[in-house]
Amino acid sequence: MTLALSPSASLAPSASGGVRLVLRAEGLMLLGVATLIHAWAGFSWIQFDGLFLAPDLSLAAYAFGPIWGAAAYNAAHATLAPLALAAAALALHWTLGEALALIWLAHVGFDRALGYGLKYGSAFADTHLGRIGRP
Repeated sequence: MTLALSPSASLAPSASGGVRLVLRAEGLMLLGVATLIHAWAGFSWIQFDGLFLAPDLSLAAYAFGPIWGAAAYNAAHATLAPLALAAAALALHWTLGEALALIWLAHVGFDRALGYGLKYGSAFADTHLGRIGRP
């Protein structure tokens, strides 16, 4: 499995209709649940606000082309890494790691709710939730 397709690869179909709606609703729920757990645990809102957009720093990799940009974006916007961080933080009783994982998951959920899906290497606008931006 690759994190991004090569520019010459054919673009895989994206989600549409009810499937797209369900995926976006999942994103909204992820944002809500991660934020609620963050609040319930009493973690810092200053930290939440300051780090909420941190995964978007991965967009800088688009300076090296769409394949690199998509790979970096997908690594920062898939739920795999923040869930692994959460599991490790819980196992190690590392509260900072727990807070960071929740902030990260909230960001991923926020992006999905807005329709920003994982990227294909063909172009920034090509995502698993459909093409974003103007046609």
